[in-house]
Amino acid sequence: MDARLETERLILRQFQESDLDAYAEICGDPEVMRYVGEFKPMDRANAWRSMATHLGHWQLRGYGMWAVEEKATGRMIGRVGLWKPEGWPDLEVGWMIHRAYWGRGLATEAGRASIDAAFRMLEVDHVISVIHPDNAASIRVAEQVGESFERDWTLHGLSLRIYGSSRPRTR
Repeated sequence: MDARLETERLILRQFQESDLDAYAEICGDPEVMRYVGEFKPMDRANAWRSMATHLGHWQLRGYGMWAVEEKATGRMIGRVGLWKPEGWPDLEVGWMIHRAYWGRGLATEAGRASIDAAFRMLEVDHVISVIHPDNAASIRVAEQVGESFERDWTLHGLSLRIYGSSRPRTR
């Protein structure tokens, strides 16, 4: 899979060490992390580990989360992409954007590009997004990228929702 994608306003690329300051700021925001991972902010060391995990996912699976860079400013503003750790129910498309950039449609733009890459490059037939039921903003993004509610899923005793989308059928 391409390690770099471009949309109208964004560059989706591999994480690099120079992203740590911006990524640690994003991961350290309690509101951003409210429904991500362990649902609590990360310190700088854990943000570094998270970046390393996403880079390792690329090595093991050949795809993964991209660092999201805003073209206009060159600023790294989040992560969006594909995720399928061991035991996951299906290939997930996920998004996490710096709070200052919420409400601009950037997660939707990058999410659509990620789904397109999954269907076109990986030739998968189905993608999902695993979303906390209280995360209304993420549910809206899922719906805007063409996903719909499929089922509930329990992970480590926590009830989550799976939204999904299937590859459009061609004749």
